[in-house]
Amino acid sequence: MQDLMRPPEVAAETGVSEETLRWYRHIGDRGPKSFKLGRRVVYRREDVEAWIAEQFEATRSDKASE
Repeated sequence: MQDLMRPPEVAAETGVSEETLRWYRHIGDRGPKSFKLGRRVVYRREDVEAWIAEQFEATRSDKASE
């Protein structure tokens, strides 16, 4: 089974508040991929890690020197 994370775990790992994660889900084009398992919102750890890597690439400070 995949390693699943709940919103509090994602918030703790990323430093993004649960409220912001909820907003990202609402607008649909930001934040890590999520889905519902029954009534619970969950994230796959690999999707959270991929999103963190995307944020790094998009916002890294040495990007302008490429």
